[in-house]
Order: sequence, then C-alpha cells, then structure tokens
Amino acid sequence: MSNLNRWEGIGRLGQDIELRYLPDGRAVANFNIGVDDSYKSKQTGQRVEQTEWVRCVAFGPTAEFLGQWLRKGARLLAVGKLKTREYEKDGSKRYVTEIHLAQGTEIIDWPAKDSQPRQPAQQAPRNGSRPQPGQQAAPPDYDSFDDDIPFAPAHYLMGV
Repeated sequence: MSNLNRWEGIGRLGQDIELRYLPDGRAVANFNIGVDDSYKSKQTGQRVEQTEWVRCVAFGPTAEFLGQWLRKGARLLAVGKLKTREYEKDGSKRYVTEIHLAQGTEIIDWPAKDSQPRQPAQQAPRNGSRPQPGQQAAPPDYDSFDDDIPFAPAHYLMGV
C-alpha cells in the first residue's frame, strides 16, 4: 500500500515574495496564495465569494526563480506536499501547515515579454550580505498574514 501526499491548487499571490536564506545558504521563499472557494448558497441561490489562503514554501533555485518573476496578484499553479511543522513563539508551541512546492508548479501569469526579472526582497543579515553556511537567517514571521486581497481578476489586483 502506498501513501499519497499531493496538493494542487491555482491561486493568486497575496504579496510579493520575500526570499530568506537558510544557514546552509539555500534560498527559501514563504508566501500565501488566495484560492477561490466560492459556492452557490442553497438558501438564496446567490454565489457566495470565498477565498482560502494557502501557505506555500519553495526552496533553492525554485525559490529564487519564483521570487524574480512573480508579483503580488500573479496566478500560480502550486503543486507540492502538505507538511505541518512546529515552531516556538513567545514561549508557546505553534504549528503551521504549508505546501512544500515540487516539480509541476507553474507560473500562469507571466510578466510581459519586455519585463525584466526583479530582484526579490531579501531578508539578509545585518551586514547586508547573503548568509553564508553556518550563519543564522531570521525565522519567518508566521503570524503576519496578508488576507486583504480577495480572489479577483488579475487586472483588479495588478491595477491595470
């Protein structure tokens, strides 16, 4: 008997991707995508707009690539494994469930052909350089959550 742990969803980025670096120097990108979970109400027959926010994590070259090409509001087909991990904040244990992106993740809303990749925001050590192996990168702030972006067309989110 084999196990299956695979998640797929199309969503829009809630904010620009911020890269961080692990102590071994590998890039990591933590970001949220809004996934449409709207439905038709049985009582009123009206469509009820609803967004589910999904935390995603990418590592290494994938993290750097997504950080260069994706902007707030861009659509992404996220494919990966569901993982829950524990961390401590203010002396109490907390848990976060994330999708660890894998092969099959695709950018749906590519920038215009003449666009250049951007330098993604990075969390760097105080000296301003990229962390080297053995240096401690700042932990992600899992309590910050940008849920002010509804699931909406790209032109609405991108201001076009």
